[in-house]
Amino acid sequence: MELKDFKQRNIAPGYIFFDGEKKPENGWQAFKKVVRRTLKGELFVGLWIVLREMIRFDIHTIRYPAEKFEMSPRYRAIHRLLRLFESGNERCIGCGLCEKICIANCIRMETHVDEKSRKVVSEYSINFGRCIFCGYCAEVCPELAIVHGVEYENASEQRAHFGLKEDMLTPLDTFKAKQQKEFPGFGALSDNADENVKQTPLAY
Repeated sequence: MELKDFKQRNIAPGYIFFDGEKKPENGWQAFKKVVRRTLKGELFVGLWIVLREMIRFDIHTIRYPAEKFEMSPRYRAIHRLLRLFESGNERCIGCGLCEKICIANCIRMETHVDEKSRKVVSEYSINFGRCIFCGYCAEVCPELAIVHGVEYENASEQRAHFGLKEDMLTPLDTFKAKQQKEFPGFGALSDNADENVKQTPLAY
């Protein structure tokens, strides 16, 4: 077997080799190459597209910050803590699963036991400077207490930007006005969750 055949031993039969366009050897050939490409019309097609978009009046850009981009309800942005619809209390039970599963190690939680022998979350903070918005905390929450909102403006002058429980928890006036949607944001159930539930093959 020759060296050329050995290098091409893994190539399927019928494979067509294409060496590409030959490079011009002198200035005259380079000039002819430029003229040939120009007369093909590709340059004028690109210029016409640019000119057409310049004279159109329907602007596709958003005039930020006067206008805000409407994000998807499943977008992973700043976290939100929800309340129970029945009583208005916090959904969070202080299990600490979000703190344990956080791969960026940016969630801190402190709990204590109240006079009713119930665990209460005293402090809850998220370091948005370290958070990568992966959504694991919202997916692992058994009470759907933490979800991702659509507030994507989280720029800060400091490297450590902490979000406290008071900032992320739904305000009482907003809750009483019934402006808190049931299970919104990433990590929560979708509107058609009941339709997607399938019966197991062994169910009787």
